[in-house]
Amino acid sequence: MTNLVQVEQLYRYYGDHCAVQDVTFTLEKGEILGFLGPNGAGKTSTMQMICGNLAPTSGQIVINGVDLLDQPKEAKRALGYLPEIPPVYRELTVDEYLNYCGRLHGLPRERLSRACAQAKERCGLEDVGARLIGNLSKGYQQRVGIAQAILHTPAVIILDEPTVGLDPIQIREIRELIAELGKEHGIILSTHILSEVQESCTHVQIIHRGRLVLKDTIEGLELQMRASSLLLTTRRAVDADRLRAVAGVQSVESVEDNVWRIFHDKGTTPAAAIAEVVVTGGWGLLELTPERRSLEEVFIDMTQTGAAGVGEDAT
Repeated sequence: MTNLVQVEQLYRYYGDHCAVQDVTFTLEKGEILGFLGPNGAGKTSTMQMICGNLAPTSGQIVINGVDLLDQPKEAKRALGYLPEIPPVYRELTVDEYLNYCGRLHGLPRERLSRACAQAKERCGLEDVGARLIGNLSKGYQQRVGIAQAILHTPAVIILDEPTVGLDPIQIREIRELIAELGKEHGIILSTHILSEVQESCTHVQIIHRGRLVLKDTIEGLELQMRASSLLLTTRRAVDADRLRAVAGVQSVESVEDNVWRIFHDKGTTPAAAIAEVVVTGGWGLLELTPERRSLEEVFIDMTQTGAAGVGEDAT
């Protein structure tokens, strides 16, 4: 499968400060990449370099097969971009604005009308074409912003905080739109909302102190969210020493009466062996479940320790 975005060994210095260090990743058609990072991590600088608004100190960025540094105009034709604040003109109608954006993209006259109609249809704007943008709700203004980003059918769509400030219904609608767009394009979704990644994305990467500390699929992230512990509930008191003797068990702690937390080696689970010990011990097995970490806990762990190196599969 052809890479729509290929970023290799990207660096960006501001004076002596290295804001982006050796960032390498790819994006393919059908992928929706969630790009996460705390403030000051280098996320904005990386996004600006991919969009061609900031020159890298070193490294390579290829957009749909075209080197962004060697052929910037050609490469940018394959990009659609929605910044955090939609670049809409409130005094124009939706139709006027999309026609204006189409001309900026260099769409020929014979394609312009059809392109505007298709963008409005995909973004649910058919009924508001004649309305002033300034009179639309924030959710609809966000849709107009997405419409201008896809007007020229770019291979890559970059969305910066597309659901900030929207109500729950509007957020759901925008997420559905992003999922639909993801079938035909490659999408990079920059967000501070952790649940956004789980709801909207197929892949995720976290940047911290300028370096990628996590690159994985959402399925791999789900594995990250499985904590290395099991919660055991029994009818009667257990022999904690016998549980500690099970292969892979690191420690056992009492949570409350007949409830135990069992920590085990990461990457393996001794659940079957523990269940066998409980049953043969006659302690009355009621429940044995793996504990889960929240995405927030994974994010904090990654950005506090930088546990996974660049390019590592953080599982």
